[in-house]
Amino acid sequence: MLKVKNGDLDKLGLLYERYKKKLFGFFYNLGNNPSVSEDLVQNVFVRILKYKASYSGEGIFAAWMFSMARNVNYDYHKKTSSEKISRDVSPEDIKGKAEDYLNEAIEVDGNANMVRKALGMLPKEKREVLVLSKYREMKFSEIAKVIGCTEGAAKVRVHRALKDLRTIFLQMEIN
Repeated sequence: MLKVKNGDLDKLGLLYERYKKKLFGFFYNLGNNPSVSEDLVQNVFVRILKYKASYSGEGIFAAWMFSMARNVNYDYHKKTSSEKISRDVSPEDIKGKAEDYLNEAIEVDGNANMVRKALGMLPKEKREVLVLSKYREMKFSEIAKVIGCTEGAAKVRVHRALKDLRTIFLQMEIN
């Protein structure tokens, strides 16, 4: 990213190839349909190019990028809700479209639909920290930078989100 910041824009293509699947999985697991997720990935890289000067080189690039992705997702949903656009397509409605390795791992478990439905029932903030922690395998320090809190607060948020997910999942299993 430092090379992109210094004007070597060809390196942006390398970053795109390296992170496009991770970003797609992030957006998809937040409840966006595949085509919206692809658009949001593109928007992240447009913003990376636009705000390349703000990258300091400190910390991990992925944390900076996912922070930007989080803002892109927020802006998209703010815009669509103000335009009254319905986007009631969730990951459980579309099978096999995402190339996300964690979705494949959940598929092996046999409870993939229930897990995705339970994840979809969580509030956006809790779903977001779970996607970053469990699906993107980010460290708590990186999650803290993305969501703008302390590392301890990030741990607590992930723990609470997992607890809520477990409760929802068990309730679904009973019914």
